[in-house]
Order: sequence, then C-alpha cells, then structure tokens
Amino acid sequence: MGFILGITGGIASGKSTVVNVFKEKGFPIVDGDIVARQIVEPGKPALAAIKAAFGSEVILPTGELNRKKLGGIVFQDSNKRQQLDRILNPYLRQQIKAEMAFWKNKSPLVIADIPLMYEGHYDHYMDEVAVVYVDFLQQKKRLMARDNIDEKTAEAKINSQMPLAKKRALADTVFDNNGSKEETVQQVLNWLENHFEK
Repeated sequence: MGFILGITGGIASGKSTVVNVFKEKGFPIVDGDIVARQIVEPGKPALAAIKAAFGSEVILPTGELNRKKLGGIVFQDSNKRQQLDRILNPYLRQQIKAEMAFWKNKSPLVIADIPLMYEGHYDHYMDEVAVVYVDFLQQKKRLMARDNIDEKTAEAKINSQMPLAKKRALADTVFDNNGSKEETVQQVLNWLENHFEK
C-alpha cells in the first residue's frame, strides 16, 4: 500500500517547485486543482448542481461552465462563494479520495497536491502533510513579480488564505522555500531519501 504525502502551501509559496520534483521522480500526483476542473465538465453532476443553484447564465452555449461569469458572482458575495464551495465539496472530496485510492495500490508514494488541505480537512486522509513555506515578505515579493500586481493587491490575495505560518505549525514536514530553488529541491530529495530510499 502506498504512502500518501499531502502537499500544500500558499499562493506563490513555490508548491509547484516541490510537486515537480516528485513528478520528475515518477510518483503519481493527485492534483486538487485539476480534479476541481474535471468535476465541472459538461455532463458531470457537479455542473448540473451549479446550474441549478446559479442559473443557466453560468453555462456557456457549448454546455461548459462559464468560469468568468461564475467567478464574477462568487467573488463579490461571500455567501455565494460559500454556497458554491458547499455544492462542489462532496464531488471534489469523492473524486480526490477515489484517485488517491487508485494510485495507492500502484505506487509506494502518492502525492496529493491540495491547496486547501487544512481548510477542507483533507489532512485526515494523508499519511503525512508537507507545507511549502515562505515568509510573508518573500511571498508578497514573488506574487507581485509573478502576477505583475501591486503590493496592496498581493497582500489582499495572501490575506484571503489561511496564513502560511499557521499551516507550517500544523505540518508534519516543512519544505522551506525562502532560499534558492536548488535548496528547496534538495530538501525534497532529502525527504525522499529518508523515507523511500533506505
């Protein structure tokens, strides 16, 4: 049976750098963002549930979800956003659990890349949770550069998430990404060596 390592972080914390190390080593990745897109594809029950709740204007003529329209509705109204989360949560959880179960029988290590690991209580399904950590100033600097946004916008985006310091305190393992990319990659390789290459 495979070991499930959950990986989470914050916006611009460098989570994809860490996940890519595992990917390059050939371990399967269950990606929460990809699953979230898959469950709202045309013909899927989650999409029908969104249409029932938010009306047909959030569905494009092609039958696909109009993300822009739905985004516009939920970003301005936290009640609507919570409603959307409540609708999607069971489908998302079911699919993530199914994918983890599938890979668990095929690989000694499965990576579950889940942005809302603690917020969505996905940590209960993991054998271990690793948090990719950067301090606030570094996170802000990287986000401003990455998304080409001003300081205020970057701070608002970071503050809309659970603080990384809080996630770090809950984590079993911390990959500190305040240094260079090479240093972060080395931490991941060390973790792998300690857990799987004895």
